[in-house]
Amino acid sequence: MTMFFCRSAVYLAAFAAAWYGLSALHYEKFLRGSHVRQAQVLYVMMAMALAWMAGSFILEFIYR
Repeated sequence: MTMFFCRSAVYLAAFAAAWYGLSALHYEKFLRGSHVRQAQVLYVMMAMALAWMAGSFILEFIYR
């Protein structure tokens, strides 16, 4: 049970860091103006993917 909370905390922290890091990019230049909802979904998916990679790296580094 403790392992679950530790992993969840690491992934949530990684998601927050990924969200903060992606906010520095001006990705609006690469997207069409009429596709706002799709751009928001892409932004969340990129943050989730980056958070999963960073969180997995941190957990592997700690536990192995």
